[in-house]
Amino acid sequence: MRLAILGGGGFRTPLVYGALLTDRHERRVEEVRLHDTDPARLAVIGRVLEEMAQGHDDPPAVRTTTSLDEAVEGVDFVFSAIRVGGLEGRTADERVALELGLLGQETTGPGGLSYGLRTIPVALEVAERVRALAPDAWVINFTNPAGMITEAMQEVLGDRVVGICDSPIGLGRRAAQTMGVSPAETTVDYVGLNHLGWLRGVHHEGRDILPELLADDARLGSMEEGQLFGLDWIRTLGAIPNEYLYYYYFTRDAIASITGSGQTRGEYLLDQQRGFYAALAGRPDGALGEWDRVRLERNATYMREARAEGEERDEHDVQGGGYEGVALAIMAAIARGEQASLILNVRNDGAVPGLPADAVVEVPCTVDESGPRPVPAGPLGGHQLGLVQQVKAVERLVIQAATTGSEQLAVEAFALHPLVDSVTVARELLRGYRARIPLVDAVFRR
Repeated sequence: MRLAILGGGGFRTPLVYGALLTDRHERRVEEVRLHDTDPARLAVIGRVLEEMAQGHDDPPAVRTTTSLDEAVEGVDFVFSAIRVGGLEGRTADERVALELGLLGQETTGPGGLSYGLRTIPVALEVAERVRALAPDAWVINFTNPAGMITEAMQEVLGDRVVGICDSPIGLGRRAAQTMGVSPAETTVDYVGLNHLGWLRGVHHEGRDILPELLADDARLGSMEEGQLFGLDWIRTLGAIPNEYLYYYYFTRDAIASITGSGQTRGEYLLDQQRGFYAALAGRPDGALGEWDRVRLERNATYMREARAEGEERDEHDVQGGGYEGVALAIMAAIARGEQASLILNVRNDGAVPGLPADAVVEVPCTVDESGPRPVPAGPLGGHQLGLVQQVKAVERLVIQAATTGSEQLAVEAFALHPLVDSVTVARELLRGYRARIPLVDAVFRR
């Protein structure tokens, strides 16, 4: 099989390649095509993969290219992990919002809408080229905001686009391990949108063990989510929220922490990755070791604005990993019939009552040769349903604004987001993003 990785010069590409190296099935990925618009980054990541492949018999061949058509022509799968506007765009996503007293975050709140506005036109171009050059390929989308981008691409490619995220994977894994059972021996009741969902059940040997976890101070308190949200709030909800719901439930706390740190997450990563790529640009060896060192440092500081001073992440979470295994499992299920149960971003088709059938939701799915099928979820109630419906309506407005170039729809999307508190501020957000990010401005100048 042939796999194209779009955004192949990105820092997380070696995670995917590392997962491929563990696959010894006779029908496995034999060729990986890395595509990126930056040839220097491609060269660095290419060296990391070359070192990873040493000592492996018959590792997947790696090709690098800056041509999208060369990357996708005739492939079986496309893994999309592009960052339109780079980390420079991400820092502007964060700062424009913070300067207006709002949450500045990559995918949640106004920053995520800005990111979506400039990414959707590029994602649609990718979808069109895949349809023309690899019509039978499946697209596995990790590009953020993952649910919104997956839904936009489905307008071109239909259900052959599947979105993945490591947040719900990690949450389900932590809950099972905290209760002393193997994640492989559990099924989870998880429902919502990308970066906006709740773990409502963990089923093991025919019973739900989540109530036991919620009632156990020591176990629940040992979980990252217990520390993040507090035991009382999780018990009030009766479910464990996805970590990104911190930005909804503790908005003022998050804004104060980010503002007080003097550096946003995007600014931290921009400095770190500039150093990483520059250090390896003229170095012939040691790429893998440096990548692994920087990876651990990056993971250890993830969502640090939500942790108390001096509080460290759990070692398992620092080691990270997850989404690359899901990508491999999707490919194995579709190409080889190895049925899998995975939490994915897919077309709703009635799985989540109260949302449109064609809306992309994040739910457990069964995956086989025909692709993923969402498992019907029990209805969301109260604030959960209201929040999901509101954010989904905003996502669809962003898709319309990005495809039509409508400033009116863009302002409406910003104004209706639950983390934006004024129509006047919504207009200021759009002006700010257009002024600071040329790719956002270009959406409205077509």
